[in-house]
Amino acid sequence: MSQQQLSWFTEAHQASGSSIGFRVERLLHAEKTEFQTIEIYQTTDWGNLMVIDGCVMLTGRDNFLYHEMMTHPALFTHARAKRVVIIGGGDCGTLREVLKHEEVESATQVEIDERVTRLAEEYFPELCEANNDPRAELLFIDGIKYMAEAAPESIDLIIVDSTDPVGPAEGLFNAAFYASCYKALRHGGILVQQSESPMAHIELIKAMRSAMRTTGFKAVRTLPFPQPCYPTGWWSCTMARKDGDLSGFRERGAISKNFPTKYYNADIHKGALAQPEFMREALGE
Repeated sequence: MSQQQLSWFTEAHQASGSSIGFRVERLLHAEKTEFQTIEIYQTTDWGNLMVIDGCVMLTGRDNFLYHEMMTHPALFTHARAKRVVIIGGGDCGTLREVLKHEEVESATQVEIDERVTRLAEEYFPELCEANNDPRAELLFIDGIKYMAEAAPESIDLIIVDSTDPVGPAEGLFNAAFYASCYKALRHGGILVQQSESPMAHIELIKAMRSAMRTTGFKAVRTLPFPQPCYPTGWWSCTMARKDGDLSGFRERGAISKNFPTKYYNADIHKGALAQPEFMREALGE
């Protein structure tokens, strides 16, 4: 549930009994697409704000936390990810971070709603800086169908940068989808998916991890990170590896990376691998 009250946009999150609000100066854009309702607000302190179906998707001020943690831990864990597929990610921030890695030879973004990307290009141009990179491919089709039809052992890294598990994204959180991903990944391949808030959605995280393991993934790790604009202000991504483990990463590569980040570094990566006690107990780690 969300509402604009006077000069504030507020998203009430029923599951956690909390809400997050942003002081807004004006509504910049609103439209109903074939798939969802998209709104763009100008805030006083957080840059532009994108809202989909009443839920905050990103702000210009804090999106780097999410985009960096959805990409760099997995890319520095994989030995050498040449082909990357992003399911969702219409704002293009994840694509931008992926293409900072020189070893990536191709990155395909599969977003069902083209309007998300076109509005990001207009209102969040800094996130779309890599859209014209010759290694980038933008497809506006169903990601579930795309993965179901993907050639076996053809992808090194799959990043599921989706909205909450309702509406168009609901089918991205089940064993059938994970089976498609498992089949498409090469030896040593990694799947990483946004996995909501550990404070509010631990049961969803448990179900995701169980479905990933049932599908055949040998190692699963959930990495928490701060995200002020999302419910509870704390978010996570869950990585699953086709074979091998996820306890280590190319630390020397992360230390000597030749591109800028605002949040991610080798120490952050190591810290994210350490689980808070309640998560260890709930997830059996």
